[in-house]
Amino acid sequence: MQVDTTISARPEAMGDVPGICELPLTRAVVQYRDLHEMDTPGGRIEDIGLALVVEGRYASSAEVVDLGSGRVKVLDLSTELVVLDWVYEPTVEHVSQLITAAAAARDDDELRGYSRRLGLRVLERVGFGPLTRPTFLRVGYRDICRDLDLHEGTSIRFVLGPGRLTRAHLDYDACALVFRTALREPDRHLEHALAEAFPGAELRRSDPAMSVDSLSYQVRFAIPTSLREARGVLAEMRRGLVTLVARYEPDRYSALSDLMEAFGARETLAGLGIHEPSVSMVSIRTSAVGSRVVH
Repeated sequence: MQVDTTISARPEAMGDVPGICELPLTRAVVQYRDLHEMDTPGGRIEDIGLALVVEGRYASSAEVVDLGSGRVKVLDLSTELVVLDWVYEPTVEHVSQLITAAAAARDDDELRGYSRRLGLRVLERVGFGPLTRPTFLRVGYRDICRDLDLHEGTSIRFVLGPGRLTRAHLDYDACALVFRTALREPDRHLEHALAEAFPGAELRRSDPAMSVDSLSYQVRFAIPTSLREARGVLAEMRRGLVTLVARYEPDRYSALSDLMEAFGARETLAGLGIHEPSVSMVSIRTSAVGSRVVH
């Protein structure tokens, strides 16, 4: 028997990333994070961290379209990566045509609208689970940011007093609101306000590792296991954040209340057609366990 000892050339797909994978990423719907961003990390409020790869022969330089903002990005997908779904070739071709048309007309409205619809269809098809939970939370928190503090970033600013400012962003993996301050000592007033605004959550303070670092607070919520629970957690976040606005900035709260009363609160997740389990879990108070029922 003759054994072929020749080594075949590696395919072009991901050929610059040895030992990872030899599958072209074109047509893949991926979750991306700050570590994948080759330009300015963090993105804009329109970005949802879910993207369609339109040119993915090389993982270290893949061209994608964010399925929230419709913005074309170049990402480095050679690191930790989650591929949620794949689309058909005609879909990629259509998106490529929209990209070309948007560049020629300098108007990306059609590309943005199609990308948003595609992103929601992908989430409906994949459903809620451990892999998609960060994306669902990001979409929901983006709605809260739009209602309370619309700007390019994905954080909510609070003016606590003269020279005192904090920003709240969401840690999607930990399901925790993070409040960053400019202080190096515990802020007892803010701690009290957070405890009152989020009574059902766990409050933590990060101790700075170095004396020049400022401290931050984490408000940690239970990790949701279904879309229903995720919407409940996001509603709890919204109530607490609105409470903080009312506490520290009453004039701003009054203006926001009028707007939300007129137009309603944004909730993109409410429009998703995802099948939920017919059985829901309810919490049982510990004090009630083991108690006797007297007839």
